[in-house]
Amino acid sequence: MSSTPAVASPAASDDVRQLERLVAAVGRLRAQVAQRIVGQEEVVDGILTAVLAGGHALLIGVPGLAKTLMVQTMSEALHLSFNRVQFTPDLMPSDITGTEIIEEDATTGKRGFRFVRGPIFANVVLADEINRTPPKTQAALLQAMQEHVVTAGGAHYRLPDPFFVLATQNPIEQEGTYPLPEAQLDRFMLELRVAYPSRSEEEAIVEQTTGARHVRMEPVLDAETLLAMQELVRRIPVSKGLIRAAVTLARLTRPTDADAPAFVREYVDWGAGPRASQYLVLGAKARAAIAGRPMADLDDVRSVAPSVLRHRIVTNFAAEAADRTSEDLALELIGGKLWMER
Repeated sequence: MSSTPAVASPAASDDVRQLERLVAAVGRLRAQVAQRIVGQEEVVDGILTAVLAGGHALLIGVPGLAKTLMVQTMSEALHLSFNRVQFTPDLMPSDITGTEIIEEDATTGKRGFRFVRGPIFANVVLADEINRTPPKTQAALLQAMQEHVVTAGGAHYRLPDPFFVLATQNPIEQEGTYPLPEAQLDRFMLELRVAYPSRSEEEAIVEQTTGARHVRMEPVLDAETLLAMQELVRRIPVSKGLIRAAVTLARLTRPTDADAPAFVREYVDWGAGPRASQYLVLGAKARAAIAGRPMADLDDVRSVAPSVLRHRIVTNFAAEAADRTSEDLALELIGGKLWMER
């Protein structure tokens, strides 16, 4: 008795073709970015992961590591509208979101209010040195990052889709800075650490930036295509076991959880919230899509977990005394098997 071979559904075949196009587009994006940015492949992949998952990213590194250039280059390669906001101590919330002005009608002479949109009305918003402005102004981004909406004068203004906040932060300066509150940090899907380049990379950087060479970026994706790819990423299937593992990993960071290991109970005041579980799964889906795989696995969760968890773990004085950072604790949790066995 012969069996009839299974035939893929049209929807499944279409997803496979879209996944192939996504992989090809990611390859072209990497090639475009590499024309200006030497090395930093892990950070570039982190930005791509956040963009494809529809999340925001916080880039942390000392001055001179091309954090700002990296974001600008990515926005050019994506062919999206881009605005840069230089965060300073005197920056006001309305300088970001926009303000209402009184305008007089030249015909009737009547006066009325008109909302002038601020720089946040762009597909990609670079919040440069975000920790240099007071919490009052930092909070102007909260609603926009979560709901993609700005409220002013009782009216709601929809931000363009797609919308990303890519922020930079200098970790070594303390004077004139305002640490981001936990509620603000939680809005960022990933915290990406920008490290010093290797010797060979630094030599290539110096050679490239001290000559007459001018790089012209070729746009790879437009807004409509990127939105379709974000939808594709969300359609990538994950198993119940992967969701269970992601939720377990996030819960293990909480000292009040019954299954939390001893070092978490000793060194952590507050652990990651439910957004961490969501972003672990979304990030895993994005990593699987970037690699051209139709289904995410635990290795994808493991690859995004440090960037998802490191800024969501609040350590205590015992951790400071023992020289244990949130990064150390997150890596110890991820390296263990407890979250995969539940």
